[in-house]
Amino acid sequence: MNQLDALKQFTTVVADTGDFKQLAQFQPQDATTNPSLILKAVQKPEYLPLLKATVAAHGKEPMDAQIDRLLVRFGCEILATIPGRVSTEVDARLSFDTAATVARAKRIMALYEAQGVTRERVLIKIASTWEGIQAAAELEREGIRTNLTLLFSFAQAVACGDAKVQLISPFVGRIYDWYKKSAGSAWVEADNANAHDPGVKSVRAIYNHYKRHGIQTEVMGASFRNVGQITALAGCDLLTIAPELLAQLGASNEPLAQALSASAAMKLDLPVVHHTEASFRYAMNEDAMATEKLAEGIRAFCVDAVKLEALMH
Repeated sequence: MNQLDALKQFTTVVADTGDFKQLAQFQPQDATTNPSLILKAVQKPEYLPLLKATVAAHGKEPMDAQIDRLLVRFGCEILATIPGRVSTEVDARLSFDTAATVARAKRIMALYEAQGVTRERVLIKIASTWEGIQAAAELEREGIRTNLTLLFSFAQAVACGDAKVQLISPFVGRIYDWYKKSAGSAWVEADNANAHDPGVKSVRAIYNHYKRHGIQTEVMGASFRNVGQITALAGCDLLTIAPELLAQLGASNEPLAQALSASAAMKLDLPVVHHTEASFRYAMNEDAMATEKLAEGIRAFCVDAVKLEALMH
């Protein structure tokens, strides 16, 4: 059994790509997209017709509406290939506007429903700002499921659990990147690999907290830099993995053991944690890595959203 098949015994495997023609070979349950992945896909010749068809049919609509139509078009193509759910992202420029995020999420869901896609098959991706988490809480109450992304801290995870969001995407690789860059020449890769990786440790703490306290929110590790980060989180509810790393897992026959389990988490002595807006903002302020990576992630998605709009003209 290869590592990809072994991983699927413990964890729901999700493909992190807008390139839906690649999906079938890995047979993931779900798929995730973001503005950067869609931008990357539409620059390939095989996907350009999707963009052109969207502009031809809806070019007279406002640009934000055209973008949502393009994202949903990709989402529908992905859903034709996988059995589970697709994640589609709300414009990152709305990350600090609760009402606008709710409105945009509802529009995206309405576009999916107009294509005959049920709500159960779509997760609306929203950045894990305080405003984004409040928007998600409102959407969840209305039956629209959410995936809270750009999640780097325990505080963000706690607030998402309190908001009863469907799923969170803690970013393993970007946490690793920050600590590696911060350490500079003092960084020793072997001391920070696999179970000792700072990104892996972050996800493990969140997973254990959720399982220990009966929080139903699903944990989906994301943004991986290497296979070791993935195998160290075997047993996490879901892991969303780029096609290159899925291929590496599929090509390896190294043994893979379950690293996380709800039963092990239940035995841990972990305090219950909740956050008000004030305590959330203070906790984020105390966490330089999470503050910097959240801001950087939103900026990067905004840049790619603008590039995507330029291609639509």
